[in-house]
Order: sequence, then structure tokens, then C-alpha cells
Amino acid sequence: MTSLRSKGILLALILLAAALRLPDLARRPMHADEAIHADKFGTLLEGGGYVYDPSEYHGPTLFYLTLVPAWLKGARRYAGLDEVTLRSVPAVLGVALVAACFAARAFLGLPAALAAALLAALSPAMVFYSRYYIHETPLVFFTFGALLGIAWYARRRSALAALLTGACAGLMHATKETAPLALGSLLLALALTVLVERSHVESQPAVWSKALGRDLLLAGLAAAVVSSVFFSSFLANPRGVVDSVRAYGIYLDRAGARSVHDHPWHYYLGLLAHFPTRGTPFWTEGTILVLAVVGGLSGWVGKGAPGADARVVRFLVFYTLLLLATYSAIPYKTPWCVLGFLHGMILLAGVGAVVLVRASRGRATKALIVVLLGGAAAHLGFQSFSASVRFAADPRNPYVYAQTGTDVFEIVRRLEDLARAHPDGSSLPVQIVSRENLWPLPWYLRGFPNVAWWNGVADGAKSAPAILLTPDMEPALARKLYELPPPGERELYVRLFDRPVELRPGVELRGYAASSLLEKVRQLDRAASPR
Repeated sequence: MTSLRSKGILLALILLAAALRLPDLARRPMHADEAIHADKFGTLLEGGGYVYDPSEYHGPTLFYLTLVPAWLKGARRYAGLDEVTLRSVPAVLGVALVAACFAARAFLGLPAALAAALLAALSPAMVFYSRYYIHETPLVFFTFGALLGIAWYARRRSALAALLTGACAGLMHATKETAPLALGSLLLALALTVLVERSHVESQPAVWSKALGRDLLLAGLAAAVVSSVFFSSFLANPRGVVDSVRAYGIYLDRAGARSVHDHPWHYYLGLLAHFPTRGTPFWTEGTILVLAVVGGLSGWVGKGAPGADARVVRFLVFYTLLLLATYSAIPYKTPWCVLGFLHGMILLAGVGAVVLVRASRGRATKALIVVLLGGAAAHLGFQSFSASVRFAADPRNPYVYAQTGTDVFEIVRRLEDLARAHPDGSSLPVQIVSRENLWPLPWYLRGFPNVAWWNGVADGAKSAPAILLTPDMEPALARKLYELPPPGERELYVRLFDRPVELRPGVELRGYAASSLLEKVRQLDRAASPR
């Protein structure tokens, strides 16, 4: 395959990845986690700095990276942010992850690297979570950098490779607290690969040397410096470095505690193999699973893929299995964590696809394999498009998890109608009464500066012209509005929604507005309607 041709194919794959990740990023409602991250970034954007919280929010790299699109767009305030600005960061890194597969051609061979890039571009999980303002896609991207650095160093030892590997490891640590799971799997996989290699060769040179010791020290220093710079908020908050270590005690306790996020050991494999639903596409990434098995086996038997280093393939097998086993053993599971070992599977699947085509005898058989693989790739692409568009917030989508429903748009629209009719405009007073976690509602109400949050109905407080509350607060509100005020001082309140609305599954919101304000809304609507 000529260099020009391969670069043309890579460009096409990058454009394909971008076409699935970048358009219409505001379509899906903000997940609660995304909104909390947006709030954290808003503090940084407005000059409040970044202070790492060891109990929540994860590491700082996502927030500092988001400064780039925010500045490019001219956003300087939290209220001026939008979903596209935030989600563009993981989306662009998702595209970069596809492009980075080309860097693996020295270890996997060019055909396998391009096949892996295609699968990474089309994988429904990879696409869906690249459109999420969470830390998983950056973590996988930096992990791939560390993996490539290790493979590069194993091929040709150099201080530069050690430094780059260490820098990527530092970025991993500064991204999310689960980074040690991937780093540990990488290092243990490397050790196992070395042991396997030594068992096959009788006279093996000593693994340890002064140069290796020096390079390990360089990698460790690079990791420590990069991680410390980010966690200390570029030296403005030195305590952040200590908190980044202290966080692991908190997360170990959380991993072992009972939670609504507890799932069986096979949860992740079930997501990838088949997610049974009705009225939706046939959800499966089984093609990647099967091809990964084929690619992994080729590291021990057969001729493998052209240009693929069997040692690197074995290293990928160990890494992927170790990371899968680790995540599966932890009861606390969230679906986006699948990306780490799924990416390892995708690299192996690229090798597997080339092995299958190469092993086919006869033109007819080879053509059939190519057609089947092409059909499977098209099905992956169809799932990715469906998951990100039609089923972006639908619980029947396997990657939708505690997702905000589209009713949130109706909630915001009705409040905007009230603000249009109120003399203070967007400064319309709004009261929200609930003991529930109502994220991402604060994100959607960021343009309303006069919002008051209550965990119960306050009899002595003046009622705002707009009130949102959960159903359990409704009896207390009715008492306050219609029983406590003396006759003649009671203002009539009317339901804001003509149907039940949910913030997310199981969290219903009800709304009330002063009838006088709603009448003004109707008058404005009548005046604006064509006669």
C-alpha cells in the first residue's frame, strides 16, 4: 500500500469519525454528570481557578482543555457557555483517537492499523461517549499515548520515548481516578510479555540495565511533573497534589460500598455483545469482540497480520484482558468505563480483520470475507448514528444511563415564556423546591440569575411567580398558597405543564405560575400570532 494511498484512506477515516462525532452536539440533553462538570469549568472560566475535590468531579485536564474552545468562541462567563463548546473537547479527542491508530502501524502493520482506525471511528460506544462532556474519552486518548510510548520504547529504547510515555501517564492520572487501573494493566501486561518472551528464548540478555533504570526514572519524573502541574492548578493550589493521592482512599471505599451503580461481573461484556430491546437497531459490537479474539490468537499461532509484531499483539492481549478483568471485578460500574478495554479490543480487532482476509483461500472466499466485514462495519456505523441521533436520550439505547429526558427542554421553554412576560425578564424570580438531586437543571437555568433552591416549602417566604417542585412537596405548597393566606390575599396559581414531565426517569417535576403572569404570556402569544 503506497504512502499516498494510505494517507488518503486515513484522511477518509478521520472525516468519517468527525462526521459521526461533531455535528449537532447539542441534540442530546445534558446528563447530570456533564452539567456538574460544566459548573466546575464555569468557575475556572470566570477566573475562580480550579481546586481539585478528592471526593467528586475527577481530574483537571478536561476543564483546562475546555478553555481552548471557550476562548475561541469568546465565552468568558458560565452563562455564555453551550453544549457544543463543552462537548467539542471529547469529540475532537475522539477523532484524534482514530487518527492516532496510524501511529500504531510500526507495531501492528499498516493494514491492521487502518482497520483499527475504521473500527474506532464506527464503534457505537466510542462515538456515543465522544459526544459526552465526561473524562472517559480524554483518559482513553492519553492511555493510548502511553501504550504507544511503551511499544515505541520496547522497539527502540530512547530517553525521548520514556519522557513521552511518562508525560502521557501523568495526563492519565490528572484526568480520572481510574487511571491507575489502566496504568497497572499496562505495566503488568509488559511484565507478562517479557516473561513469555524470555521463556521462548534460551539465552536472553539481561532486562535491567543502567539505561533502563535511567529511562524509568525519566518517565516517572515526567509523570509526576505533568500530574502535579495540573492538580496544583499550575502551582496555584499545591494542596491539590496531596488531594490527588488522598482521593484513592475515598474511591476505594466507594468501590466496595453498596450502590445503585452495582452491576454483575458480566455487565460490560453484556453491553458489547448484545443489548436486547424492541423497536430499535440490533445493538451489538460483537464484530469487534470476535475480531479481537482472532487478532489476539494470531499473536501466538499462525502467521499473524502483515507487519504486526507478535510481541506487541501479546502485550495488547494481556493489557486488554487485565483491564477487562479489573473493571469487571469492581461492583461499581458505569457504562462509559467500557471504553478503556474496548479500545484495546479495537486494536486487536484491526489485526484480526487482516488475519481473516489473509487466511482466506481463493478469490471467492476472500471476497465473501471482505463483504461480510464491510457489512458488519456498516452495521456499526448505523448503530452509532442511531445512538447519537434518534435514540440519543432513549433508555433503549445501551449507552444511555440515568440520562436526562427531553422534557427538560419543555421545562426551560415554559420558564422562558414566563420571563418574556415578566417585567424583570430573565431575572424572573423562580423557586425550586425538592430534596432530590435535580442536576442538570442548574445548567439549564444558568441564564436565570434569580433562582432560589429550597429543600422544603418555607411558609414565611414570599412565593415566586414561578415555582418548580417534586410531587412530594406539592401538599405543603398547596397549604402555603391556599390555606395560610387570609381570604382576599391569596394569589391564584395555575399548573405550568399540561402533562407530566420528568427531568430523568423516576424524577418528575411539577410547575406552578401566577395566573396573572400566565395571562400576560397568552396576551403576548395572541399579539404575535398572524391574523
